[in-house]
Amino acid sequence: MAISFCHVSHFPFTAKPSLPLKSSRSPFFAASSSSSIMELHNQGRSRFLEFPFVSVPQRELMVDLLSAVENRLGSQLLPCTLPPDVQYCRNQSGNAQAAFHIRSANQNSPVDFILGSWLHCKLPTGAALNITSLSAYLNLSTDAPNFLIELIQSSPTSLVLIIDLPPRKDLVLYPDYLQTFYENSQLEAHRQTLQKLKEVQPYVTSSLYLRSFLSPTAIMILVETEAGESGRMEEIIKDQVGPVAKAVFGVWLDKCACGGREVEEEEKAYLKKRDELVKKKIIEIDLASNFPRMFGPELADRILGAIQKIYNV
Repeated sequence: MAISFCHVSHFPFTAKPSLPLKSSRSPFFAASSSSSIMELHNQGRSRFLEFPFVSVPQRELMVDLLSAVENRLGSQLLPCTLPPDVQYCRNQSGNAQAAFHIRSANQNSPVDFILGSWLHCKLPTGAALNITSLSAYLNLSTDAPNFLIELIQSSPTSLVLIIDLPPRKDLVLYPDYLQTFYENSQLEAHRQTLQKLKEVQPYVTSSLYLRSFLSPTAIMILVETEAGESGRMEEIIKDQVGPVAKAVFGVWLDKCACGGREVEEEEKAYLKKRDELVKKKIIEIDLASNFPRMFGPELADRILGAIQKIYNV
């Protein structure tokens, strides 16, 4: 879903209020509105951070990543104001559940928005599909890469892991971009660290678009442990995947979100077009094709509509 990832509700009046305290400009109204927004944000955040269907090491990793972005960029991020039935949703039969946590940023931030999600879906085979993800998108004030992590688990002994800083420029046309964000930051070393594990093999997605979307240093691996060795999978997530994910995310925070890299005005049109095409394609491939059959058309439309507003597509 990360290949996932806030609007503020307004309260119009149909008639002029008779008392000044009921004016939408009054301190009382503003405080009440702000309190409601924060309550909505806190409830959704708590539900999102439960990650109820994954192992403890995986839950701790996702919580640590979200905490890192909040600690570093928290003053720039606005509360999540997704509707409650989008922040947490489930289908009628209860065999598909999901939670979304999206925070846009203020106008002075290079961040566009942060999107976290988890999805649980029971499969016809009796197994369950669990996906946890965190994406971070930057805006047109910088051309630095975005961030993506996704953990896709279809059994306790099988895990697909994707970690990347997806580029926002053509690496052939801009070799300095390749050097700045991918060579000098030693991202390849992190990929090779995981690749050397005996339980790991390369993962090749069937989506050609996704392959073209990711960077040359993208981590795309399949981790498989022996049947009955779910404990080994938890060990790999805690001792190997976790440190690598945090290191890559640290690179993104330092060099991309807080790197101070600016975009020339004449480059913004290209960057805007590219960003919009990527977001639109992500929704088409990953969300619009799967959510209707998981959640039904009505709920899927509400979820997609809310996400499209954030993606601005």
